[in-house]
Amino acid sequence: MESLGELLRGMPGRKLLQQAEEKAREIASDPLIVTLRQKHPELDRQTIKLNLNKLHQYVREHSNCSSCPGLDKCPNDMEGHYTMLKVEPGEDWTRVYDHKVACKKFIAQSNQDAIRSRIRSFYVDERALSQGYSSLEILDKDQEREEAVMQVMDYILKVRKDGLPQEGMYLSGHLGTGKTFLMCYLLYELAKDGYTGAIVYMPDFAEDLKSMFQDPLKLKETIDALKETDLLIFDDIGAENLNPWLRDHVMGAILNYRMNRKPTFFTSNHDLDALEKHFSFTSKDGDEEFKGRRIMDRIRPFVEVVEVNGYNKRGAGRGSQQ
Repeated sequence: MESLGELLRGMPGRKLLQQAEEKAREIASDPLIVTLRQKHPELDRQTIKLNLNKLHQYVREHSNCSSCPGLDKCPNDMEGHYTMLKVEPGEDWTRVYDHKVACKKFIAQSNQDAIRSRIRSFYVDERALSQGYSSLEILDKDQEREEAVMQVMDYILKVRKDGLPQEGMYLSGHLGTGKTFLMCYLLYELAKDGYTGAIVYMPDFAEDLKSMFQDPLKLKETIDALKETDLLIFDDIGAENLNPWLRDHVMGAILNYRMNRKPTFFTSNHDLDALEKHFSFTSKDGDEEFKGRRIMDRIRPFVEVVEVNGYNKRGAGRGSQQ
């Protein structure tokens, strides 16, 4: 959009002066400028002429904001910002300074981006982490799930009061009861408080690790990221195609580092005993009960078990996942 100066410069001399006078009268009669002049009587006609472009932009951008078409279609010079004026009387003349202020929508979007930047997702649908959540809606969605929801909410409140504990949570339950959704809710809520988090969908993670054999740097970066993040969620653990290397050198290394340091969370269709059996057998080496118990020693003492009951909410769209 052209500035007032650009519009006026395209006119011949006499016409330019006439247009400038008319524009000055128009600007001076605008309700925003009338209010501004009531606060600053020193903002006389001459000062208005000298600062016509600033005043014009101030009026225009506030008008744009009053009928905002949305942040992505913002017509102002700086997206998501509008002009504010500061009037300072001086001994010789009155000075008018302009500066940009972020609008509420820009601030909200920036906050949302900041929250999302603290969360990493490995093979989990990004839509589950891209929007806010209604605590009341989550609580009311399924009464059978109410106890589990309250446990997750209590955990969030405890973290906000006392900081991160060493213990995480183990959410078990039937398919589609909303275990992953509740963990995404926990991640999102605590990301608002500045905590970093990662959620890993185990079946796909296990398969992708095979390709990382050829890229040791990527493998190390991935494992280090999962070690260091404040909140780590292993989603659908027990559903992966288990191999000794994944169990002993990846999961074992991550969990060994995190225990007594940072909380780790799990969702599973298995209870802890069934998960131990899962970790005690691989297609390569067969039964290895000792190794199954060893990795469970890095899980059992460091989780609060949460049974997620309710009906299967799987279906199209995010709402059905709640």
